[in-house]
Amino acid sequence: MNRSRRHLLPALAAVLVLPGCGFALRGAPTLAFESLRVRGSEGTPVSRDLQRQLQDAGVRVFTSAVPASPEGETGQVVLTVLTDQRERAVVGQTAAGQVRELQLRTRFRFRLTTAQGVVLLDTTELLLERDISYSETAALSKEAEEALQYRDMQRDIVQQAMRRLTAVKLP
Repeated sequence: MNRSRRHLLPALAAVLVLPGCGFALRGAPTLAFESLRVRGSEGTPVSRDLQRQLQDAGVRVFTSAVPASPEGETGQVVLTVLTDQRERAVVGQTAAGQVRELQLRTRFRFRLTTAQGVVLLDTTELLLERDISYSETAALSKEAEEALQYRDMQRDIVQQAMRRLTAVKLP
């Protein structure tokens, strides 16, 4: 019994000390705008995921599929998606010319303006790169690994874009 109390004491101390050091779990982002219109490549994977994150944060998102509200509202700000693409490049080969290593890239470029055209966030490019090995004997598993890497990069880019959108202040 005495031994179990000794193990409980450090855990209890950590619970009491952590809030005092400023540690807090990341909450929902607070954005300076309540509605947003998406233009450009609005149907791409990163763009759709970003739209979902914005809606989860309480922002009304308008796209070409979701037209302006009956009151004529088109969004306080306009997010123009300029580029949302995935790239795959061979970066390593064997002496026989077989692919040994690939580089996966996800590129997302966007700009944020007010409905009147005032630039809030100039053209921003988010680029993530990942290197993966490749083997023809394990082609199916490498294809699954590639898809997993692309999903992971997509999540990272959406989080980076959300941080940038959270930092925006309306004039």
